[in-house]
Amino acid sequence: MLNISLVQQGAWDMPLDSMPLAAGYLKAVVDADPDLAAEATVRIRNFRGGLSLTQMARRLFLDETPDVLAFSVLGWNYRSFGALAEMFKQLNPRGTVIFGGNHVAYQSERVFREFPHVDIVVNGEGEHTFRELVAYLLGRRGDLDPVGVAGCSFRRPDGSAHTTPDRERITDLDAIPSPFLTGAIPMTDSAGNFRYDVALMETNRGCPYKCSFCYWGGAVGQKMRSFSAERLAEELDVFGFHQAPSIVLCDSNFGLLESDEQFVEMLIKTRERHGYPRALETSWAKNKSARFYTIVKELQRHGFQSSFTLALQTLSDEALTGMLRKNMKVNQWEGLVDWLNEEGLDCYAELIWGAPGETPTSFLAGYDALAAKLSRIAVYPMLLLPNTSYSESREVHGFVTIRGEDDDFEYVLANRSSTLTENLEMQRFIFWARILGENQYLRHVWQAARELARLTQSQVITSLKQYFERCDHPSAIALLNAVPVLAESPAIAGALRSLYGRPELEAVVHRWWREVMVPRFPPRWRRFAEALYEFERWSRPVYVVPGEDPPDGWRLAGDDGYESQTVCLPYDVERALANWAQTLASGPTERPTAFAFTARRGFHDHLDNHETAAHYMAQPRRVPQPATV
Repeated sequence: MLNISLVQQGAWDMPLDSMPLAAGYLKAVVDADPDLAAEATVRIRNFRGGLSLTQMARRLFLDETPDVLAFSVLGWNYRSFGALAEMFKQLNPRGTVIFGGNHVAYQSERVFREFPHVDIVVNGEGEHTFRELVAYLLGRRGDLDPVGVAGCSFRRPDGSAHTTPDRERITDLDAIPSPFLTGAIPMTDSAGNFRYDVALMETNRGCPYKCSFCYWGGAVGQKMRSFSAERLAEELDVFGFHQAPSIVLCDSNFGLLESDEQFVEMLIKTRERHGYPRALETSWAKNKSARFYTIVKELQRHGFQSSFTLALQTLSDEALTGMLRKNMKVNQWEGLVDWLNEEGLDCYAELIWGAPGETPTSFLAGYDALAAKLSRIAVYPMLLLPNTSYSESREVHGFVTIRGEDDDFEYVLANRSSTLTENLEMQRFIFWARILGENQYLRHVWQAARELARLTQSQVITSLKQYFERCDHPSAIALLNAVPVLAESPAIAGALRSLYGRPELEAVVHRWWREVMVPRFPPRWRRFAEALYEFERWSRPVYVVPGEDPPDGWRLAGDDGYESQTVCLPYDVERALANWAQTLASGPTERPTAFAFTARRGFHDHLDNHETAAHYMAQPRRVPQPATV
């Protein structure tokens, strides 16, 4: 019997598991082959992002050492998996180590050089290649030499490497057994609850675009291939039955295909039967057609939570040209944002800092132009991903990169249009922009600050950044000391947990608002500005560490929520914000109003993902004014 362990590790340190979709496909493929299943046992070893190397090693090897160790490799786990491969070969010198995934596909020269204990690298889609490799290993006699298996690179005993011909893309995706319908991926924990932060699904594979920075599933510039509607309906039913709260689609352009409308119909019917799922997150089609608007309206009509992403990446014409995105309709974004705002739908934008052709000045100008319409902006540092156009033409663009401290991604720290000094300063801006804008630590104050205090969003962010840099409070100093050179996601999550979990840090932010921001407002607006921040403060999600009590001012309300104490404000801030043009024209009118805020439980488990975390924002409800003595 061949014992196979499939290893995945999530990106973030979260209390819940990330669904091991890639490993699930591989296990389902082997289990569905009667000849292989009779001779091979496949186990998925799924680890959370926060687990250390030694913790993973203990769980992998304490009870038994497998014959085959196959890793789903991404930038955040590349180094750890290389170390685990070395340990494995000490325990089982004749064992086989397989690496697969976008980060290592077609990168066997580097992988074999850096990790001498890796035997095989899978290039491209892995399901059929992995099945054939398992069949080969079952019949293997002597040295490793799978020359008949397409789509892989392997190391021969003399140290030389050999790459077999590429494998054709899988045209009939239903030929891959479903990891959900076959039970390859377990759905529940020991208590019978859905065990993952979200349910991951693919409805199709491929992407018709060739953006210079992207290598989506190894299938850029290719025709999209879809799973059947019947299969997707059955998978949705599994998720509904197990009460998966959110579906996250691993599609490149949801809303582009006619079948996407049918998928939304099936999603709605699933919720009608089971009450779940309640949210849908995806990468939306870059070019928004009438189909996109129809889908969005249907999701809204049936109460689905979703974040609608404007994947702009930059507003610089020069940078867009280098990205091969100059002619995309996504660049005509203003009308779409207006429509989403009119419909009351949640929307956020994505920008990348560090693209060739972009300067700090052009980036911040684009950021603020976008923020004037849409304050929630996710800003990511430019990465040179393997196999992308940028990576293959790095000399042309003058890229200077460094590998991440906690990952293997190449972060751009200079290029032909921005210097090392400029990049390092922008990384610090990105750190604060991701906290305040992307993760919405500030959500309600932006428009008032822009139109009354005459400060752009980037200026507000810079103001708080500088306030923390001047602050001598020990908690502020500790937070600053944790700010990394690179605005990596683990550092953002750590800062958010500090801000939400340490009241003294929120107090620093509050003092900044009173001392620096309020004086920037016209005198007659200053009391309103103070009430605005108080409304902002109570509108944040409620962060509760499992087993601990809610923070001061909050209590449990029902099985899945919290309710605040009565919050009395001198203005009806909610109404003022909802009718901002009228408020601005008439000036602040005192109207004492009492609110109680309600929030969903579970934010602690989802803080690391700004898309799902957005569903936990506290909502105001007007209540009677408390009696005065």
